[in-house]
Amino acid sequence: MERVLYLDASYGISGDMFIAAMLDLGADAPVLMKALKSLFLHGYEVKIARVKKAGFDACDFLVALDDRHQNHDHDMEYLHGKAGNYTKVDMRKPCERRNIKDVEGIIQKADMTDPAKKLAMKIFGILAEAEAKAHGIAVEEVYFHELGAIDSIVDVVAAAVCFDNLGIGRTIIPELCDGTGTIRCRHGILPVPVPAVRIIDEAYQLNLKSNDVEGELVTPTGAAIAAAIRTDIKMPASYLVRKVGIGAGKRQYNCPCILRAFLIE
Repeated sequence: MERVLYLDASYGISGDMFIAAMLDLGADAPVLMKALKSLFLHGYEVKIARVKKAGFDACDFLVALDDRHQNHDHDMEYLHGKAGNYTKVDMRKPCERRNIKDVEGIIQKADMTDPAKKLAMKIFGILAEAEAKAHGIAVEEVYFHELGAIDSIVDVVAAAVCFDNLGIGRTIIPELCDGTGTIRCRHGILPVPVPAVRIIDEAYQLNLKSNDVEGELVTPTGAAIAAAIRTDIKMPASYLVRKVGIGAGKRQYNCPCILRAFLIE
């Protein structure tokens, strides 16, 4: 019987939340780690653990970067501190510069199935198109420093490997819920939803909605993953839930910050 995935993104979606939810559903961790090891990227460590998130027992997938590659993506003071009063991060420090061709070369050499490679490149293609449109440049000129370079590649590859490993045939995503306010990035202070997420939503009709939570709940990587795997928007009239996976987010907002994934019939 075809395996159907339903994603409840009521509290947002990010790369790490999606990967954790897939692992919680039963994706093979050794297969994932074998694929990541074959990327031959340095400066990071992957940690998989169980955590409590707003009372939920959830899986946590963490890409821990070393000091040289740190982008403070989970640093709430940096992300939402007042403009001009945060000096912990030196934005002038060198960052990785890989364009879509560089990323494709890394993925094609990786130890992963052809469908997983295809999905990973589809996700990166969606990201590149969105960033290109946001900055008014060609796709080939997009460098993935804003997305964290190393952790971006790891997140996308891990998402593709886990999704492929579960053998999912259809994916239902009724809507994505983002927050409000602003968030700090290398380009300065941006409104939420950030431009890349808005562009992906417009291009793929993800039914993006905003709630009253102040903060970024939907990341560009999360939106790109949703756009790449979604096949259906409406839930069936009746269904059976066979398994539930819960992926934890890292940021601390006024909501659970979890992604719930259901295997249904």
